[in-house]
Amino acid sequence: MAFPFFTKSAPTIADRCRDDSATKLRLRYAPYYHAMEAQQGTTVRLKGRDMIMLASNDYLGLSFHPKVIEAARAALLKWGTSPTGARVSNGSRAYHHELEEKLAAFLGKEACHVHAAGYLSCLSGVAAFAQKGDVILADKNIHSCLWDGIRLSAATVERFSHNNPEDLRAVAASLPADYAKMMVVEGVYSMEGHIARLPELVAVAGEYGCFNVLDDAHGFGVLGREGRGTCDHFGLTDRIDIICGSMSKSLASTGGFVAGDRAFIEYLRTHGKHTIFSASLSPAQAAAASAALDVMQSEPGHLERLRANTRRYTAMLQSLGLDTWGSETPAVPVVIGNKQRAYAFWQALLENGVFTVMSIAPAVPPGKDLIRTAISAGHTDEQLERIAEAFAHAKKKTL
Repeated sequence: MAFPFFTKSAPTIADRCRDDSATKLRLRYAPYYHAMEAQQGTTVRLKGRDMIMLASNDYLGLSFHPKVIEAARAALLKWGTSPTGARVSNGSRAYHHELEEKLAAFLGKEACHVHAAGYLSCLSGVAAFAQKGDVILADKNIHSCLWDGIRLSAATVERFSHNNPEDLRAVAASLPADYAKMMVVEGVYSMEGHIARLPELVAVAGEYGCFNVLDDAHGFGVLGREGRGTCDHFGLTDRIDIICGSMSKSLASTGGFVAGDRAFIEYLRTHGKHTIFSASLSPAQAAAASAALDVMQSEPGHLERLRANTRRYTAMLQSLGLDTWGSETPAVPVVIGNKQRAYAFWQALLENGVFTVMSIAPAVPPGKDLIRTAISAGHTDEQLERIAEAFAHAKKKTL
C-alpha cells in the first residue's frame, strides 16, 4: 500500500541500528563490553595486563571468599547445573526455600521470593502489585528495571524530583484521593551514590495511603546493621511494603529477591506473570548467596573494611577537587560533565591500570557525564594508593 505523503522511505531496522549514535560510539571508542581474561579479587586481567577493578559491585569482596566458593561447588555437585524449570511447575527446590527464609529473616519480613535475575525481581516488585487505574509515584532517577515494571503494570505514573519529599507531596496532593497509589524509590541510587531520604518520603507516602516499594540492590550489604539495608539503617522496615533487590552485589552471586508480608509474596507468586513464567535460580548461585549471607553476619570485618575504604577513597577524590555528586556510599561517581573529557579521563585511568566505567548522557542527565566507580572491602591499601596516583594523573592530563 502506497503512502504518497511520505517524501522518502522510512529507514529499515538495519539502517536504524547502523545510524544509532550509541552504536557509533561503541564502534569508535569501544568503552564497553570488555571481556576480562582472568580475575582474582579486585585484580582483573585485560588484554594481558593486570588492572585494579574499580567498577565492580562486589562491595563486601565476597565473590572469592572460600566459604562462598565451596558452597557453590557443593550445590553444583548435589543439584546439578540447573533446575530447568519455573518455580510454579517443576523448578522449585529445597535450596530456594532455605534461601528465601534466611533472606526474609535478615530483612525483617515475613516472606521472600527469589528470581534468577535482580532485574526481574525489581521489575516484578512493581508490576505484580500495581495495575491499570492505579497511580505510581516514582522518583525520576529510579533504575531501568523499575521503569519497566511500571510500564508493564499499565498504571499511570507521576514522577517527582529526585529524592525530594516536598515535590512528592505536591504531586500526591494533585491526585484524586480515591486512586490506589504506590511509591517507588531506591535505597541507594547507584549512579549518584545518594541514600534515599526515606524517613521524609515514607512520611509523605503514608499521608496519601501509598503502597511502598523500595529497590535496595545497592543498599543491601552496605547500610544498616550487618548490612541489612536502607530500611534497617533508618529503622523503617515496617513502613516499606516491598523490599526488592539483587544478589549480584554484596551477596556475590546473581539473581534477585522480593521480600514483604506473606500475603504480598503469595500474591506475587499467583499474579506476577514475570515470576510465574521465568526459570528458577540455579543451585550454585543460590548456595553462593546463602553462604555470603552467613559470612555477612559472622564476619563483620568485611563491612567495617568497606566503610573505611569508602571514607578514604572519597576523601582522596575530594582532595583532588573532583566532583563526587555528594555520594554517601561505596557507589562513587566522578562527574566530568562532558562526553569527550569523560572518555579521555576514563582512558587515562585505563592506561594507568585502573578499570572504571564511563556513563554519559542519556544514561545520566546532560552535563553529568561521569566515571562510575565502586569501592570494595577487597581493595588493599596498596591498591588505594595506586588508584590515587592514577586519578591525579588523569586529572592533570585531561581536565
